[in-house]
Order: sequence, then structure tokens, then C-alpha cells
Amino acid sequence: MPKRTDIKKILILGSGPIVIGQAAEFDYSGTQACKALRNAGYEVVLINSNPATIMTDPDVADKTYIEPLSPDFIEKVIIAERPDALLPTLGGQTALNLAKALFEEGTLEKHGVELIGANYNAIQKGEDRKLFQEAMQKIGIATPKGKMVGTLAEALEFVTDIGYPAIIRPSFTLGGTGGGIAYDEAEFKQIVSQGLHDSPVHTVLVEQSVLGWKEYELEVMRDHNDTVVIICSIENVDPMGVHTGDSITVAPAQTLSDKEYQQLRDYSIAIIREIGVETGGSNIQFAVNPRNGDVIVIEMNPRVSRSSALASKATGYPIAKIAALLAVGYHLDELPNDITKETKAAFEPSIDYVVTKIPRFAFEKFPGTTDDLGTQMRSVGEVMSIGRTFKESLLKAMRSLELDVRGEMQHKTLDELEQTLRPNPMRLPALFELLRRGKSVQYLYEKTAIDPWFLAQLREIVAVEKEISALAKPDQWNWELWREIKRIGFSDADLARLTGQEVADIRRLRLEHHSAPVYKTVDTCAAEFEAYTPYHYSTYEWEDEVIRSDRPKVIILGSGPNRIGQGVEFDYATVHAVWALREAGYETIMVNSNPETVSTDYDTADRLYFEPLTFE
Repeated sequence: MPKRTDIKKILILGSGPIVIGQAAEFDYSGTQACKALRNAGYEVVLINSNPATIMTDPDVADKTYIEPLSPDFIEKVIIAERPDALLPTLGGQTALNLAKALFEEGTLEKHGVELIGANYNAIQKGEDRKLFQEAMQKIGIATPKGKMVGTLAEALEFVTDIGYPAIIRPSFTLGGTGGGIAYDEAEFKQIVSQGLHDSPVHTVLVEQSVLGWKEYELEVMRDHNDTVVIICSIENVDPMGVHTGDSITVAPAQTLSDKEYQQLRDYSIAIIREIGVETGGSNIQFAVNPRNGDVIVIEMNPRVSRSSALASKATGYPIAKIAALLAVGYHLDELPNDITKETKAAFEPSIDYVVTKIPRFAFEKFPGTTDDLGTQMRSVGEVMSIGRTFKESLLKAMRSLELDVRGEMQHKTLDELEQTLRPNPMRLPALFELLRRGKSVQYLYEKTAIDPWFLAQLREIVAVEKEISALAKPDQWNWELWREIKRIGFSDADLARLTGQEVADIRRLRLEHHSAPVYKTVDTCAAEFEAYTPYHYSTYEWEDEVIRSDRPKVIILGSGPNRIGQGVEFDYATVHAVWALREAGYETIMVNSNPETVSTDYDTADRLYFEPLTFE
């Protein structure tokens, strides 16, 4: 189906200021959408209140309004611009809630503006917990036992049926704001009261706990032709009970059997159809009982989300761009894959590497708060890394965080380390240290409910650390040993620490033994087709896939994970540097580790290297 010609002008809503749960990923998705729709011949009008974004640059949309994101101001822009359609699925929860308000107030109907990308009923069914539960019952997919309540008295009456711990999830809030896990009545009263206050519709879902179940996410796309594709499966290393934005995640899912994956895939397709997301992307979250394999659906986001940005960077599939084009009538089998130039967007990505995301926290800035993690998102940024194995990918991601906590862990007592096994930002380093001190995988599984497969991977890393420390000095290592150690993911700095050498000496010896990384290409198809977009990651194998040019080159270093004091404004500066250098005739090479940003879009720089920002 060709693009719609009855639409000429499209209004896009941004996500407003950077807040926890809604950060640079919506600048990335909004920028992609504006570019795609303009290239397709549409006039794009953007409203956003955040000046530190690429999307508010004068040349991204045809017209940009730096205005408060409120129904009143949006109506003023609608009156001035007379758009034909409103696309609300690219500005996070803020844009979705605004679209809902504009529809309910009759503003869109009054001014003849069509809602595209997700209709009102789909937004309601996807975001309203009660309607979502009813929709799932209709298609026979289990949800946690729960009840939507509007008062504390109703909540207290229901919790007597399900007992504690209980999960509280406010409707239509961002990043689980106002929600949490209550272990007793006092906590329950406090969290429910806060949730009722924070929910714009003043309702919360009280549901039975599934703490300790395994959590998975699927990114799903659908077009007007009812073609549905699964872009990416994502597994949360942390079990249920930690917000997915605060969890370490891995793509593709590592511990699902093929039968289990196909079940989640079938459920996802049924859910996106039942909710009624006619076009675009959705993120669907599942919990799986590790004891008996029971599956329940937790929630869905009928919009582009933080996980969508991660899935886009993990696979090379531009979810926001495709979602924008599907909203104006294109079908998946009509849209070309930019990376292969042969396949279409209906071709599900296939990847031959492992991607790991680790969140970045800023609790050190707020010494008065606890660092416990729950259903309310608390991370301020994240890093992503790519490796040929989970071990390599994980170790690269830990380096990308730009935090060195090993010394802190070494000085903790056993009791202090075991206290750190509760969900908190230091749990991963604590797991490594407890394995070094001889704790078993089974013991750590009982304490954390993290899948034994992941714990076994950590144990293997620790075992190699001990072997390295016991080996002869590195100047006696042969080429095969260097290669084997580096393929696991150890950095030169790691090897220097384990062998008592200087980092410079390790680097010199490694290069003398001709042990240097090669660079592989992210191509969406596991090398089945040639890739035309230079998007690379390092690993220690034999074949290098980088084709070098003779043009003058400049490397631009990104700013790494977002943190307090260093946010999207540095990505803005980085992207403008890329554009200026390209205009001056240089080949631009971007190195960064942040999956939320415009700078790590595969078509921003001439070459993209998704790597830790370390000297090595």
C-alpha cells in the first residue's frame, strides 16, 4: 500500500524534559521519525519543551515549537498549524497521555486532527490496567491476579485475598512512578496512597507478587496489512521485582528454549492484535515461572519505549523510523532495510552476537536515599555492549559504566557482601566477589533468584581470573593463550591487575604477540546478506569486516552513559560535531556506548563503533 495522500501535515509530540524513566531515547526516536516523514514528503510540525535535544534543531522538523507540553498549548499550535494528523507514539508516556487528554477533551475532533500510530482505544487498552486484564482474559493469556482500585479502602479489602508481598502499579505513569512492592500493611498503605496521587486517573492496580520469576520482553511491529514481526527478544538478568529499566538485560534471550520462545512470540502477536495497535511498535513484558514454565503477561507499552531504543541499537533495525512510516500507510514489505539494501522491514532481524545493557545509577548524589531497586525506575542512564559471547559482552558493558568498584567489594566482609545481594546497583560486583570467595551457584541462586545459567557464566569468568593469576608472567604467554584470554572479554587493565604488571606492559606484550581485536559488523541478518552500513563492534577473532577508505578521518568520542551533570546536551554537541566535520569533507567515526542517543544511530556518522570509552 502506498503512503497516504490525504495527510499532508503531521504533528509530532516530544517527551519534554529529561526525567528518570524518560531520557535521550525519545530524542533519538523523535529525530528518526521527523527525518523519515520529511523524506516521505510530509510537512512535520514538532512540539517539545526541551532545548537540549537534536529533535528541536531548526532543520529536523519543518516547524518547531518550543512550548510547554500541555493540552492548552498544543491546541494553540493545532489552531495555528492546522495539522491533518497527530503522531503520539514517539514521545514516551508524556506524549501518549497528552494525546489521550486531547482526544477526551474533544480537541482533536473539533479541529479535524486524526490520531495515527495508535488509536484512542489501543492507548486505553494498553495503558489502563483493568482494560488490559480484560483483553488478556478474552484471548486466554494469564495475568497476575489483581484488581483495579480507586481508594485505599478498596485496596486494603483486596489485599486480604492475595496476601503480601503485593505489587502496586499506578495507571498511566512513567517508569512505575508511584508504584512499588509492599511487604506489610504499613508499606501497602503508603505506596497505594502515593500511587493514587501520582496516577493521572487516580487508580492503581493491586496484584499478586511474582517476585523471582524470570522476566522477558519482546519488541513487536505491526502494519495495516496485519503483518506482525518480532524485532528482538530481551531477557532480564534480574528476576521480576526490579523495573526493567533498572535491570541488567541481554539480547537475544539466553535461557529460553525454542518452544518457550515460540510461545512468547505467539502470545505477543495475539496481544498486539487484541489491543488494536494498528501500526507501529509495542513492547510486551512477560514473566515465566522457572519451576514449571507458567507464563503470564505483565504489561505492554503501545508506543516506542526505552527498550525500543535498545532493541534498535542491538539489532540495527530502526524501530522509530519504521513505526513513523507505518503510521502513514506503508507496509512492512514495502520498506527497505537500510543496512542490507536487499531485505525489507518485514524480514525479522537475526543476530550472531550477544548484547548486554547495564543501567547507570546516581545514588552517590543523594546520600539520604536508599539504593534499593523495585518496580519504580531509578537509573539515570545505561550502557550497551556487543560481544560474541555473553561473557565478553558483559565484561565490556561493565567497563563502559566507567565505574571501578572491585576494590570496594574486596574490602567487604562476607556478611556485608550477602547484604548486597538484595536488588541494588552493587549486586553484580557482589556476586563476582562471593564467587571468588567460594560461594556456589546454587547458594547465590537461592539468595537472588537469578537464573543459574547467568551465575554459571560469572563463575566461569572468576575461574579464568584465578587461572590467569596462577600463570607464568605474561611475557611467557604464547599467541594462543593471549587470544583465548582476550576472547573471553578481559581488558588489558584486568590482566595488569591479575598479573601485577603495568597496563602499558600488558598492551606492549599483547601487540608483540599480534593479538589485536578485529571488528565485526551489525547487519540485522547474521551475515546472510552484505551490509552497507558501517556499524561495528570489536572481538578477538580472525576475520576483520571493516573496509577502510582513503578519506581523511576524524574520530569523535561520545559521552558514554547519561548521568547527573552529563546528559543529552553532550550528545547534542557530539552530533553537531559529526555534521560539521562531514560537511568539511572528513569521514566521521563515532565511538560511544550509550544506546539511548542520536549519536549511536547507524546513519549519524560515517562509521559507528559501539565500544567502551576506555584507552584500550
